[in-house]
Amino acid sequence: MSEATASAVAMAQEKLSEFSQRVQSIRESLHQVVVGQDASIDQLLVCALTGSHALLVGVPGLAKTLMVKTLASAFGWNFSRIQFTPDLMPADVTGYELLGRGEENGGPSMVFRRGPIFANLVLADEINRAAPKTQSALLEAMAEHHVSVGGQTYPLPAPFLVVATQNPIEQEGTYPLPEAQLDRFMMEIRFGYPSPEQEEAIVLRTTSGRVELPTAALSQEEFLELCDLVLSVPVPRTVASYAVRLCGSSRPEDERAHTMVRDYVAWGAGPRGSQNLVLAAKATALLDGRTAPTEEDVKSVALPILRHRVILNHRAIGDSVTAEQVIRSMLKDA
Repeated sequence: MSEATASAVAMAQEKLSEFSQRVQSIRESLHQVVVGQDASIDQLLVCALTGSHALLVGVPGLAKTLMVKTLASAFGWNFSRIQFTPDLMPADVTGYELLGRGEENGGPSMVFRRGPIFANLVLADEINRAAPKTQSALLEAMAEHHVSVGGQTYPLPAPFLVVATQNPIEQEGTYPLPEAQLDRFMMEIRFGYPSPEQEEAIVLRTTSGRVELPTAALSQEEFLELCDLVLSVPVPRTVASYAVRLCGSSRPEDERAHTMVRDYVAWGAGPRGSQNLVLAAKATALLDGRTAPTEEDVKSVALPILRHRVILNHRAIGDSVTAEQVIRSMLKDA
């Protein structure tokens, strides 16, 4: 090994060690407040480290909101919560213009009042309770990281992350998210009930005093450096090909389509699914202390990334087949 190569390897190991230490401190901060939900925490960290949005699905009382608030506190981010309701208007999300006193000559002029979307971490609570017109107000922000109001474009702060929640039980009075908006979320993270031991720990912790959120473990500049490190991770061609092949097998009209996909799927994952598989595999490898992702890393993140992108047909509904069953079959045969 040449001296230059040895130096590059040593530098990569140093960066990896620093990355692991910083992320571990964030993990510990989250576990100080949230009991259990280890897989959900890691998946949310993957979304954060790749600058991607997340959709949290779970019944009330499973600490979804608390986890998001804790993440914002641990990163030292500006946090904003929007409670989505049927009467919420787009201006309540993005902001609005009103007649005010101008800064230059003191005369009347239109002044923009920023909405709650102008934060580093935005919690869109029960997003499917708002009308489609209001849901769509998030599309531009999630895709372009800016909003347009009154013919003007206003950039959002960096980092910028939207975490939305949905209750899978109550569907009356809700508006399902359209496929175009679902595709903006990297992962659909599902929360399960805690074990008896974890539930006992939750009860004791939450009934013995106030829950204190952690102090910031990273500055925003340090966090953006971690994101840049994730992007700089090299991806083996075989891993990228596997991610593309996996998404291709989810499309019923594709020659690579899986047998269950041809029978039960109306629409499969698009190119953004392949991109997210590779990005998440990179972050997963770094979280595991490795410098390059593998096909196993892609498999480990495939379920939360693909299950909201695989749209079932009527036959699947009639045969009680779920998207998760289709994806697991795809992974088994891939």
